Amino acid sequence: MDIRQLTPRYFVSPQIAADDMAALAEAGITRILCNRPDAEVPPSHSAAAIRAAAEAAGLSFSEQPLTHQTMVPDVIANNRALGVETGDVVLAYCASGTRSTIAWALGQAGDMDADAIVQAAQAGGYDLTGMRQALAQRFC
Repeated sequence: MDIRQLTPRYFVSPQIAADDMAALAEAGITRILCNRPDAEVPPSHSAAAIRAAAEAAGLSFSEQPLTHQTMVPDVIANNRALGVETGDVVLAYCASGTRSTIAWALGQAGDMDADAIVQAAQAGGYDLTGMRQALAQRFC
């Protein structure tokens, strides 16, 4: 597992597996947010498989599949509602963590300083400097 912290309560990662749930719970994660479409993964890593494992471990699970084409204001607002706005300690995942980071950043645009968003992403290993101007305006 490669968990990367963006805020004290929001983490992102590349694809996780069902057998990661105990370690995630031990790490303090309370909600899993799947941002990866099932079409990209084998059945063993489908949202349903990860949901079943998460719930068996006592973790909440939400799903908002994302592609770069579907990152529109309504979808980003829903993603924020399923993650940041829950008050849980969230791990959002996708293939590499990049889409989850971009979705988090767009959801924070207008509420959080653009430089702070870029710095948080950089601390997690994701370079969003090219998005700084877009992050300075409310997206959703």
